[in-house]
Amino acid sequence: MGTVLVVDDDRAVLHMVGKLLRQAGHTVLTELTAEDGLARVRDSRPDVVLLDIVLPGETGLEVFRRIQAVDRRLPVVFITAGAGSETAIEAMQLGAYDYVAKPLDAETLRALVEHALETRRMMNVPVALPTADPSDSAGDVFVGRSPEMLEVFKSVGRVARQNVAVLIRGESGAGKELVARALYQHSNRHDAPFMVVNCAALPDNLLESELFGHEKGSFTGAEHRRIGKFEQCNGGTLLLDEVGDMSALVQGKVLRLLQEQRFERVGGNETIQTDVRMIAATNRDLETMVADGRFRPDLFYRLNGVTITLPPLRDRKEDLPLLLRHILSRAARELGKTGIEGISPEALELLMQYDWPGNVRELQSVVRQFVLKAAGPVIVPEFLPAELHSEVRPAPQVPGQDGLPDCDLRHFVDQRLKTATTDLYSETLEMMERFLLTRVLRETDGNQSRAAEILGITRGKVRDRIASFRIAVDKNVSIDP
Repeated sequence: MGTVLVVDDDRAVLHMVGKLLRQAGHTVLTELTAEDGLARVRDSRPDVVLLDIVLPGETGLEVFRRIQAVDRRLPVVFITAGAGSETAIEAMQLGAYDYVAKPLDAETLRALVEHALETRRMMNVPVALPTADPSDSAGDVFVGRSPEMLEVFKSVGRVARQNVAVLIRGESGAGKELVARALYQHSNRHDAPFMVVNCAALPDNLLESELFGHEKGSFTGAEHRRIGKFEQCNGGTLLLDEVGDMSALVQGKVLRLLQEQRFERVGGNETIQTDVRMIAATNRDLETMVADGRFRPDLFYRLNGVTITLPPLRDRKEDLPLLLRHILSRAARELGKTGIEGISPEALELLMQYDWPGNVRELQSVVRQFVLKAAGPVIVPEFLPAELHSEVRPAPQVPGQDGLPDCDLRHFVDQRLKTATTDLYSETLEMMERFLLTRVLRETDGNQSRAAEILGITRGKVRDRIASFRIAVDKNVSIDP
């Protein structure tokens, strides 16, 4: 039970809300004016405030700013007879807990007050994880103290200054580009260019042109000479991201460049000399691709001068608090939420329990989401996305007898409705997408380029979904239950 202050110039609202909340066991304080409401906030220290937008002499938005100066942790719910979007937007921008319009629904209001009281309780508990000092969070999210990450740091230190090709392996979103940047920053080429090419994001003909450049008139649309990345990056470092998605033709040209540091532009005869350090990154099983004839073994051995394997986030949970502090501080600064003090124990427990299939990239996205949603200085479970709450997490899909995920739409929807989910639309789309992608990959024997063509999407999107859904792509396409 808690103390709720209601500030509204409508006596009927004060009476109705007061009666409703007293029946629920709460202490209710009521005031008709802004000044009296502010005095109550200072003297009685309520747990929740219900504040009318339109008050005599002063708007509720102005009162809210003054309440924040007294107690930043106090949840304030705006109530108003108007339904204008501008007012709602401004209220939420200021950091209001919620916004409801008259006429008030009794059950909705009672539930909202209960949630606000629980938020207030958690905000009064000392944070389990404070934000980092701004000076400690200015760099990239390449941090960690786990044994797995210490091995990565040591590997970077050993090979950064050596002029050898490096293959970085790890799941999608694990931070492979950060490893490549660390290799570059600690190398003898740190004053020269560093460039990245995502091999999965471009069709084969455009990838070839992106890497090697082309001469005017070499193909339809080639109206000017283009200088490719290997030429632009002369003396520097080039990261070939998602290198397993290169076609056989491009693989052969990259192999020659690695062997001789020479190449010709597409449609050209001039041999161009270059000096580029190659770093490749992939989340694919290149050994299996070599065995299946989908990746050149000679190129694999050339790229694999030194291998650095980046562990997934679920295998280094001890790094999660450090990452959270680092990312939270940066997100709060970038989004103008510098008043955020940290994460509550309950919210931290949910974050620690989650498996993070999207790795550090997903963690960054989740942090930005809850920073934007935060209506107070402490991050509590209510501000976290639905997928982090066990009660709304989609039930696992068990593969059927054919190894494909179950796709009984009626059964799935019925089961999710029983859990009182609040994210059924996205859960159902994910279930259908998981089935569709697995089925098409099985049809193409794991050929992701062909699967992307059938589905009408890019290879990069196919690869992201494979990682997110944990689909094993080898000679037998299957899904991890």
